[in-house]
Amino acid sequence: MNVEKVKQALSKVNDPELQKDLVSLNMVRDIKIDGDKLSLTVMLTTPACPLKALIEEECTKALVAIGFKPENIKINMTGEVRQHNIQGKEGPKGISQIIAISSGKGGVGKTTVSVNIAIALSQAGARVGLLDADITGPNIPIMMGSQDPPIVENGKIIPKENYGIKYISMGVLVPPDQPVVWRGPMLDGVIKQFLRDVVWGELDYLIVDLPPGTGDAQLTICQAVPLAGGVIVTTPQDVALLDSKKSINMFKQMKVSILGIVENMSFFICPKCNERTEIFSCGGGENAANTFGVPFLGRIPIELEVRIGGDSGKPITAINPEHPISKTFKEVAGQIAASASVTTFNVRQPVVMI
Repeated sequence: MNVEKVKQALSKVNDPELQKDLVSLNMVRDIKIDGDKLSLTVMLTTPACPLKALIEEECTKALVAIGFKPENIKINMTGEVRQHNIQGKEGPKGISQIIAISSGKGGVGKTTVSVNIAIALSQAGARVGLLDADITGPNIPIMMGSQDPPIVENGKIIPKENYGIKYISMGVLVPPDQPVVWRGPMLDGVIKQFLRDVVWGELDYLIVDLPPGTGDAQLTICQAVPLAGGVIVTTPQDVALLDSKKSINMFKQMKVSILGIVENMSFFICPKCNERTEIFSCGGGENAANTFGVPFLGRIPIELEVRIGGDSGKPITAINPEHPISKTFKEVAGQIAASASVTTFNVRQPVVMI
């Protein structure tokens, strides 16, 4: 047995998202053979890959087929988030992918989704930052557990950090009860400052929590940096879906890939009788995704602990990662990461061999 035979076997295993084999994608690394024992690394496009277990299983099957025993195979499944580049746009140094979380209207739980998705990505092994682009109505600091001002060094802002997430918001720069009464150009300036003058360091993902609607903040983000894509958060009722379609068309108009739609507040499970109630209807998010031909990323139910965690600065995904709704956030985060990987791969063709 030799390295070449191992590569030939694994060349029959495809990445289901990218539809190419692992060897030609340069995902198979560090192959070591010691007698009848084999170890190797599979470098996926994200540590949050939702198909990690499936890919590992297929790799094991391919290696068993050429003579290795399952107990003698050790596969290190890890991830490396690729830099998303768009000609003519340059993002902050050290940040691989920037993902915008948007909604057509307020009150759909977009910030709650942004915070828990960021934490879920971090728990999967990614380095994550969170930028609150809702300058006039910042809520990220409350949900992340600290509204204290950040440290400023040499004219640069050191982002706040909690639950493994670096974050910045106007909510940590002004007193909580002080209104930010600014016109568009000033909003544009502070968002660009958050992108350029915050010491983010090395990040796999920067999650940008946009304000509701399709205004100045959305235009600034879409024009200023190479977005890996946008995510639409909606609730199932018709009025929210109508506004979410505006967000979809906004991203399309700005030539930003749409990573998918999340249906929040999809249903409620009574904690006493376990009966499911679809308070705002159900299925509208998936229908909108099908209509517009974009991925449907999942349904997030109404859950009392999510609201309590957000109000107290203890997000449920961080405090209780084994809760069913935390697992739902992790699944949605994985779908977002996978969609961003496909978008980045398509932009970066051909693959550069390392």
